[in-house]
Amino acid sequence: MRVTVLVGGVGGARFLLGLRELPGVEVTAVVNVGDDLWLHGLRICPDLDTCLYTLGGGIDPERGWGRRAETWTVAEELAAYGAEPTWFGLGDRDIATHLVRTRMLRAGYTLADVTAALAHRWQPGVTLLPASDDRVETHVVVPDPDTGPQARRAIHFQEWWVRHKAALPAERFVSVGAEQASVLPAARAAIEQADAVLLAPSNPVVSIGTILEIPGVRDALRATPARVVGLSPIVGGRPLRGMADACLAAIGVATTAEAVAAHYGARRDGGILDGWLVHTGDAAEVPGIAVRAVPLLMTDVDATAAMAREALDLCGVGVG
Repeated sequence: MRVTVLVGGVGGARFLLGLRELPGVEVTAVVNVGDDLWLHGLRICPDLDTCLYTLGGGIDPERGWGRRAETWTVAEELAAYGAEPTWFGLGDRDIATHLVRTRMLRAGYTLADVTAALAHRWQPGVTLLPASDDRVETHVVVPDPDTGPQARRAIHFQEWWVRHKAALPAERFVSVGAEQASVLPAARAAIEQADAVLLAPSNPVVSIGTILEIPGVRDALRATPARVVGLSPIVGGRPLRGMADACLAAIGVATTAEAVAAHYGARRDGGILDGWLVHTGDAAEVPGIAVRAVPLLMTDVDATAAMAREALDLCGVGVG
């Protein structure tokens, strides 16, 4: 059975851990590239790397990102030089990944080529595809009081998220480069040829939302004969991880499972969803979207696999 998943961040990577455990399932993950950025001359792809490290057994289990048993000698030396930015931590092991990626990109390889090469080392057990080979970056428009009372400026999402911890009021999110980009052909084919399409419980604004901003992705979701089912990242009015509530507030969407489902919309009405899983005790009523309440806490791989099994059952392609 071919299952394609739209994925971003730590929650998405952990969901893939459970999904790949199901028997007879061939998984392709279409991964958010909006968090990608250049730092110290290196191309950093946080979501792709989190998937690689999580599925390959190299992730730091406590932080949920970065490498296990990481050291920080290079970061300390950069700080000693006063080399900005100092707010984004690059561990020594992690830097090796970025060096390989940057060298390959500068040699003319595509991001998809690079991801496949890195996956050869990590053996993730799923096919990882960047949503696009083109440069698409999420930026955040925030107030700039130092310039004037009505002034605004745009900063990279990572600066807003990591440096400011989403505390700066976000007025809107902009997918820089998205209009000129196109969905990776292999990603589009994976969506259109899947037996089931899932939206991981990732940030609906800056993970799944950024993927959806890339031309061709929504068309593929609407064209696929497979059912499209999402898993709510909101449990009891709170995000499962991170600060998705700050992102939702910036676009005027309430932090509830129902509001996020309505934000995605029913496929029959021009949206993207056929089905939606909410956590036990939560509710959602959105015309055209079949809703099922099941446990959605990824406490371990078995619990996550059970979530994935429910999602596939709602797609009409249950596994043994």
